[in-house]
Amino acid sequence: MLYTARVPKPSAELDFGLLWLAIALLATGLVMVYSASIAIAEAARYTGHNGEYYLIRQGIFIAGGVAVGVAAFRVPMRVWQQAAPYLFLVGLMLLVVVLVPHLGREVNGSRRWIPLGFANLQPSELMKFLAVLYAADYTTRKAAFMHDFKKGFLPMAAVMLVVGALLLREPDFGAFVVIISIAMGILFLGGLNGRVFIGLVGVLLVGFVLLILTSPYRLQRVLGFMDPFADPYGKGYQLSHALIAFGRGEWLGLGLGGSIEKLFYLPEAHTDFLMAVIAEEFGFVGVLAVTALFAWFIVKAFLIGHRAAQLERNFCSLVAQGIGIWIGVQALINMGVNVGLLPTKGLTLPFLSFGGSGIVANCLAVALLLRIDWEHRQMMRGKTF
Repeated sequence: MLYTARVPKPSAELDFGLLWLAIALLATGLVMVYSASIAIAEAARYTGHNGEYYLIRQGIFIAGGVAVGVAAFRVPMRVWQQAAPYLFLVGLMLLVVVLVPHLGREVNGSRRWIPLGFANLQPSELMKFLAVLYAADYTTRKAAFMHDFKKGFLPMAAVMLVVGALLLREPDFGAFVVIISIAMGILFLGGLNGRVFIGLVGVLLVGFVLLILTSPYRLQRVLGFMDPFADPYGKGYQLSHALIAFGRGEWLGLGLGGSIEKLFYLPEAHTDFLMAVIAEEFGFVGVLAVTALFAWFIVKAFLIGHRAAQLERNFCSLVAQGIGIWIGVQALINMGVNVGLLPTKGLTLPFLSFGGSGIVANCLAVALLLRIDWEHRQMMRGKTF
């Protein structure tokens, strides 16, 4: 009550700044997905040679994501906390289902999708959202044991190892890295012993190196990333063309629709390498603008989390900051891959890249941030919910 007396009452029901920020990211993605995909859509038989194929589907995904987000916003955070373990179990079940032959769909050697007829469900995308909820709930419940390695960390580690094993079976190493980052970040913010955290980071780094060294295709990606132009028609093909796109864009780009690399040179231009198309068409200024939007979104998430912590709403605080970690890590990895700072990974750019599961998960994240902030505003006004 003392805190609420010192803080001015908010003038609006919603954080419209966050809402418009999310709309700006989704709208940018819609335009750029259309620009990046029109050529391949016109060439593909399964699209009916319709250049608007991916535009229409992305629009449907965004509409569906917004509808799901609106429904999620209406659910109180206390209900999300109560449901977190059960939702996480559902996510684990989906990760198992996707590995079952004839149930999971395999594309380019990876089994990551469950066909639903009208679209494909990618469980690993939804698992990122569910991992935020589960890790936040776990850390809140175990707050008194965060200093204890055995009672505080080991149970979460066991759960994350199960998730990691399932993701690596797909394989989806990128999602594994993001989910581990979410869990570790939330545990650290929840009070995990600093020495234990540093030691675990070291162990994880060693583990990632071993995973790369023991997997021929991952090792080839690392070697290709180190010098993509040494084998520009082989393992360095994607990265070399992404770097060419960045170089062609220079400061201001070639203009919307002006990309050459998206014309069958750069694979997955509308998904994993959308940032390269943005760079070619809008140059350094365009890349900087998109990066600024993501940076501001992450800052907003942590500010909402900080306010929740001040109000002693620990679960809400960790959820908000966990969402910031999730979006930040995934965007950073995607951008790092596009500019050649990280090995090539099949990880999309949040809010922007083509894909239904990712868009729905991102809209759910925005809905929960808005809900947490809305509940704070109601508390400031002395209302209950």
